[in-house]
Amino acid sequence: MRFIGAGSRPGQPHVDRDLVFTVPNLLTVLRFMGVPLFIWLVLAQREYGFAVLVLAIMGSTDWVDGYIARRFNQASKLGRILDPIADRLALIAVAVTLVIAGVVQWWYLAALVIPDAVLLSMSLFYFHSHPDLPVSLIGKTRTGLLLLGTPLLLLSKLDTPSADAWFIAAWIVLGLGLVGHWVAAYYYFWAIRRKGRMLADNGGGS
Repeated sequence: MRFIGAGSRPGQPHVDRDLVFTVPNLLTVLRFMGVPLFIWLVLAQREYGFAVLVLAIMGSTDWVDGYIARRFNQASKLGRILDPIADRLALIAVAVTLVIAGVVQWWYLAALVIPDAVLLSMSLFYFHSHPDLPVSLIGKTRTGLLLLGTPLLLLSKLDTPSADAWFIAAWIVLGLGLVGHWVAAYYYFWAIRRKGRMLADNGGGS
């Protein structure tokens, strides 16, 4: 297995390589490391402004790591699994934090967790591990919307004249993100089921 991935010229076909230490993977780890900082800022310090900055950085790395992976031929099998897991754990951790802080209600957390719990159960049933499916466009869009809506919601908690406008904008974006979350879950549900049955038919499933 190679450990350091060098860049490649544009135009080459997309290939998931056996790489570990790539810039996209390091950015994914960095994005998840922002979660404890966010939790501390919101729950311990009530510094919503700085928490918004942390979320903005986390959201930007989500886009940057994908761009670097495609542009410089650093897509990896590890990254394909690590990236969506980091996204999901970050979104849930942020949602739990906001529920504890009283920024959102419990139903928001439930709307995030229920589809993921169903998909996790199916993955464990069929594969006993991660299903290793490509990330869908709706899935990435959903993540982007949720990462955008959350800082907007925090901005609405600041004592500013535009707080009400931030609140309305936040829930429009978060609402679209939640719809996308359930649509993406529907897509992954059937993709996991098809792949699981295919492996079972070939003698490789559970």
